[in-house]
Amino acid sequence: MHNVPPHMIRLTYLIETEGSPEKLAAKIASDQSTGTFVAVPGETEELKARVAARVVAVRLLPPSKVPSFPSDSAGPFNRAEADIDFPFDAIGTDLAALMTITLGGIWSIRGFTGIRVTGMQLPEEFRGAHLGPQFGIPGSRRLTGVQGRPIIGTIVKPALGLRPHETAALVKELIAADVDFIKDDEKLASPAYSPLDERVKTIMPLVLEHEQKTGKKVMYAFGISHADPDQMMRNHDAVLQAGGNCAVVNINSIGFGGMSFLRKRSGLVLHAHRNGWDLLTRHPGIGMDFSVYQQYWRLLGVDQFQINGIKVKYWEPDDSFVASFRALQQPLFSDADCPLPVAGSGQWGGQAPETYARTGKTQDLLYLCGGGIVSHPSGPAAGVRAVKQAWEAAVAGIALETYAKDHTELAQSLAFFGDGKSG
Repeated sequence: MHNVPPHMIRLTYLIETEGSPEKLAAKIASDQSTGTFVAVPGETEELKARVAARVVAVRLLPPSKVPSFPSDSAGPFNRAEADIDFPFDAIGTDLAALMTITLGGIWSIRGFTGIRVTGMQLPEEFRGAHLGPQFGIPGSRRLTGVQGRPIIGTIVKPALGLRPHETAALVKELIAADVDFIKDDEKLASPAYSPLDERVKTIMPLVLEHEQKTGKKVMYAFGISHADPDQMMRNHDAVLQAGGNCAVVNINSIGFGGMSFLRKRSGLVLHAHRNGWDLLTRHPGIGMDFSVYQQYWRLLGVDQFQINGIKVKYWEPDDSFVASFRALQQPLFSDADCPLPVAGSGQWGGQAPETYARTGKTQDLLYLCGGGIVSHPSGPAAGVRAVKQAWEAAVAGIALETYAKDHTELAQSLAFFGDGKSG
């Protein structure tokens, strides 16, 4: 990954234009570094050259090499990938400065019909400049006690309108079902009908009682996000002091500053939910690839990263999920900076074989099922067993229908969720 010249940050852009991609690549390099203003007193060409970005390569792309754009029906366009090197000395390791250079004013530049950030390669100066994950994959496995298989999780949905004692009743059933992980839905903050403090007080005794009886501590991720970092830390402390070990963090909502503030003080596994991400990526010719976006949050310290899954209920294609999964598997500077990928969004046991095959036959993931567990026709306990059975079959290379002949819960799951009811 680190094949850029020393002290350089390389950004790759997908350009669509009716004009010259080469000229517009040069425009990006200029606008995003030294600018295009007239000379000012004290400015020299030597000084300008030290901080100026430069276009390394522009590769023209045939239509078969890029996704279909909504603009395709409007006429012919030139499309290209442009590699641009930005001097590290002009940016440093500040991620806010880096994001400003990456995105900044690029969409304001005249002449583009589409522009997208598709790659970012960081120099060695970033190694150790940020805290990175505190727990990551090994910490998530250690705290859940799960080895040799995916961590199996589920979600408490706010749309149910559950009050704390009602949530606790569902959690008690899920804990008894031997689930590994439970999380608040990202939309569940601290509403009047279910304040966070009350949820913590009713749920954590159940988690700790089960741990005392069985030795297994189910990981419960409470939603602690808040625009005020001090309040977010109070939320964090309430969870930690009650014996909790995980928190859901809506990363786009709290921003870089909130995440940095939290990570420096955190004693919890930080489970990143990327809600709002689709605004940055859904149009194939605008925004940025997940491979770029995720680097910022990994440097800032997320331990678990939610990225949709196979055959999801939303718009994202399977290939996009696979690319996101592989991006998280790729170390930035060491294996320690790899967070645990979280496959979610309409998941149940039926997607296990393809998920296993397309993610490189790894079991280092959190497999997150909402309705795929709690809506099982025989109840949540059967839902947990069905998902585990599906993964056993996937790893063994046995067709789910064959494995289901001797596994009732999986058979029920195939019959019930096979028509898309898991979302």
